[in-house]
Amino acid sequence: MDRSQKADAVAELNRTFNEVGVVVVTRNLGMTVKQSTDLRNKMRDAGASYKVSKNKLAKIAAEGTDYSVLTDLLTGPTALATSADPVAAAKIIAEFAKTNDKLEIVGGAMGTQLLDANGVKALATLPSLDELRAKIVGLIVAPATKLATITQAPAAQIARVLSAYAEKEAA
Repeated sequence: MDRSQKADAVAELNRTFNEVGVVVVTRNLGMTVKQSTDLRNKMRDAGASYKVSKNKLAKIAAEGTDYSVLTDLLTGPTALATSADPVAAAKIIAEFAKTNDKLEIVGGAMGTQLLDANGVKALATLPSLDELRAKIVGLIVAPATKLATITQAPAAQIARVLSAYAEKEAA
């Protein structure tokens, strides 16, 4: 990797650090190419990304961002999982690590808040931003649905009574 490629990698990582809501640091302990590809596909489907990065370049890119707290975690063969949704990357990584012992969660950060491995796993148990939005919409719509049901009930009862009288007269 020459100097210009390193500069481009640092600039891209710095831009990523300024845009994301969470960064999870993982350690690759010999995953196969297929396993890495499966993980990257799951991350992409969730709106997150998973990239192997040189630790020195990641440390340089993290300087001046909220994620400068991660520099102590960047040792050994590490990779960074990032997402704008603070839960998405942590959730996918935690689920993948349960079924694959070659991926170790080292820690992570939500802005300036440093998380250890257990903190990342706890973050993974929270509902995602989309799940929270769905719950809020459901709570907002529920009263309107109940109101519509209640206002239609008297009209339906009157219709049934009139139908019963009509059947009685016809017989």
